[in-house]
Amino acid sequence: MWKTNRGFSLIELMIVVAIIGILAAVAVPAYQDYVARSQVQRAYSELAAYISSVEEHLSKGQLAISNMDLGYTPSNVTEIMSGDIASFLADGSGSLGVTIGGNVSPMVSGARISISRSVDGIWSCDIDESGAGAWKIFYTPTGCH
Repeated sequence: MWKTNRGFSLIELMIVVAIIGILAAVAVPAYQDYVARSQVQRAYSELAAYISSVEEHLSKGQLAISNMDLGYTPSNVTEIMSGDIASFLADGSGSLGVTIGGNVSPMVSGARISISRSVDGIWSCDIDESGAGAWKIFYTPTGCH
């Protein structure tokens, strides 16, 4: 009678471990990039949610808009450098702005998101990534530059 071998040889196990290691080496950085991108998108979305409130205040002629007027609540992905997040001039132009910080990836921490309003009432987004640790263009939300 022939006895059959059962199980894996050492070389087969080593090959499997090497393949898993290679996959992990590729997957972990990609995952970290997607986490950082989602944190930037979340900060942008939270800031953009105040546009309608700003428009309401501007339509009433109120140019000094405080965080309390907007109903602003800080989150764990944004920081206010000082004062209010809204700053507007008499002609209606101005901006909303926060700095990405708090509980976020060091790659995006320190970037500043600004959503600006022109005199014509057109809103645009701008990101100043100079304060971020290792900013990649991949992190920029759609519609921002």
